[in-house]
Amino acid sequence: MKKSRIVGVGHYLPERVVTNDDLSKIMNTNNEWIVERTGIHERRWFTPGKDTVTSMSVEASKMAIERAGIETKDIDFIVFATSTPDYFAPGNGVLVQRELGLQGIGALDIRNACSGFVYALSIADQYIKTGMYKNILIIGAEIQSSALNITDEGRSSAVIFADGAGAAILQATENSDYGVLSTHLHADGDYCEELYVKDPGSSRENRLSPDIVDGPSFKLQMNGNAVFKHAVVKFQEVIEEALEANGKDKSEIDLLVPHQANLRISKYIQEKLQLPDEKVFNNIMYYGNTTAATIPIALSEAFEQGKLKSGDLVCLAAFGSGFAWASALLNW
Repeated sequence: MKKSRIVGVGHYLPERVVTNDDLSKIMNTNNEWIVERTGIHERRWFTPGKDTVTSMSVEASKMAIERAGIETKDIDFIVFATSTPDYFAPGNGVLVQRELGLQGIGALDIRNACSGFVYALSIADQYIKTGMYKNILIIGAEIQSSALNITDEGRSSAVIFADGAGAAILQATENSDYGVLSTHLHADGDYCEELYVKDPGSSRENRLSPDIVDGPSFKLQMNGNAVFKHAVVKFQEVIEEALEANGKDKSEIDLLVPHQANLRISKYIQEKLQLPDEKVFNNIMYYGNTTAATIPIALSEAFEQGKLKSGDLVCLAAFGSGFAWASALLNW
């Protein structure tokens, strides 16, 4: 059975920088309050008329393809993770496929929010292991700023979420020294409404009535305390699950790339795993929480900064809406 290996990563971030001071002008908040609770100093929001989930993803994909040293035509499948697609239907996978000139290949969309990229990686890994595909483009991308409640009522979530795209090329390999070792996926739907956007839902008689559009159900809603409480437990559990499945110790991790949900969560997990700063990659300070895009953006930046070396033991972990959580352990 073949293994799969990430051979190229890329990312795209909108040019519009929104600082904490910018937000303090439109809601009752301030830089100190935001940094203390989230670790975020600034984030990127899309530019209407320029950025779309598709356009951002295409740019990230082109970078990943170039770094992978393959041709675009070599890609034989796409797995796209987003909760904020450009269209209600179809999904974003076919839109990127069209822009890359890959008509005819399969495109699968998944909606696992914060854990979406790890879920996508796991799906792609299975396809490659069975020999069905050789080069799979995996994308995580979001435009969330347009769904935020930018008022005092919604400030706890409005200061966190942001926009961006990341991509990776997963390729078949027969070299056992590299590649994905295992992936681990979990979910608990009992907590769906703790972090969700209710509308436009299909079960409403009129999914776009004025009451719905103007009401809170059209904006992201989050119970921050519930999310934090579960995240700090499940993050650690799913990381330890991956290590145990492969007979590895936490001290052997060369780089942990957690979903950028909240810097406090990342620091808490880092402390529990007793990992030094150089073994944990965080960039939420500058980009906020880009949901499905956080891990591929972080991987791309870690690569650029020389923090990913051939053979490194890398752990990816995510927790978020669903609640859904996941991890992946791989040799870079």
